[in-house]
Amino acid sequence: MDTRYLRALVAVADRGGISAAAKELGYAQSSVSAQLQRLEADLGIALLLRTGTGATLTDAGRRVLPHAREALEAEDRMRRAALGGRPRLRVGAQESLAHAWLPEVLAAVEYADAAPGIDVELTVAARSILERAYAAGELDLTLQYDNGSGPAGPHAVIGHDRTVLVAGPGHPLATGAPVAPEALLAYDFLVAEPDCTSQMLVDRIGRDLLSGAQLSMVTGSLSALIRLTGHGQGVSLLPHLAVAHELDAGELVRLPLTEPLRPVSIVARWRERLGPAEEAVRALLDVGRRADPLPEVTPRAQGSGAR
Repeated sequence: MDTRYLRALVAVADRGGISAAAKELGYAQSSVSAQLQRLEADLGIALLLRTGTGATLTDAGRRVLPHAREALEAEDRMRRAALGGRPRLRVGAQESLAHAWLPEVLAAVEYADAAPGIDVELTVAARSILERAYAAGELDLTLQYDNGSGPAGPHAVIGHDRTVLVAGPGHPLATGAPVAPEALLAYDFLVAEPDCTSQMLVDRIGRDLLSGAQLSMVTGSLSALIRLTGHGQGVSLLPHLAVAHELDAGELVRLPLTEPLRPVSIVARWRERLGPAEEAVRALLDVGRRADPLPEVTPRAQGSGAR
């Protein structure tokens, strides 16, 4: 099967129409239409529903799409191998993990030469962006804090992190005394963006303690959230790894709660059939487990069923 046909299908799915797909691929619209028709003829089923405003995938098209992405990635790996290029592993991670823990994990993998001949490409982004990129076949492995959704496909808990409530050193609650949950309701909880780690932790872990808390959205990065919290604009619930440096430097202080906060899992999710890059996946998972911030918690965690 001509991979140009598969590339056309993926482009239409990503761009929402044949015209936009043709522009991205650098073909005439009529050429892309012909490629799609040939693909449908080869498979003997309609993959697209064509309308006056664009094109959408049929049920069959949605079933075919992930296989098309996988075939295109396999072709890319084959071409890289034929040209003597090094295999690559495309890793995506949330900023809250890439802030501290992940650089040490990647450095340990490289130092141990645990994945020789593999180029690791790192993408740091918000959860929603990583999920879209993984679904689009643009990432091979993601590392994220568990949001309770239970990812499909191969995945595993490779560690845990403490959940900490932090504020600036000048915040009225930063006295060192234990804070009752109801005392927090007078202050804003800062979160970086919808679906970010800070909001997820409030929803998953803190909501039972913090019912009625006012969330205040910070448009920007984790770094911006940390700076605003340090300057007394509110309090934030974050993984310890994300703020360890600021806590050590005295730029943030931990607010001890009268009710304990549960730790949060670090979840790895990866694709099957990655060829030579599978060795890099195994090495990264192994080093990640050995770098577990809370090793006393992880053995008690339930298995994901993936290996």
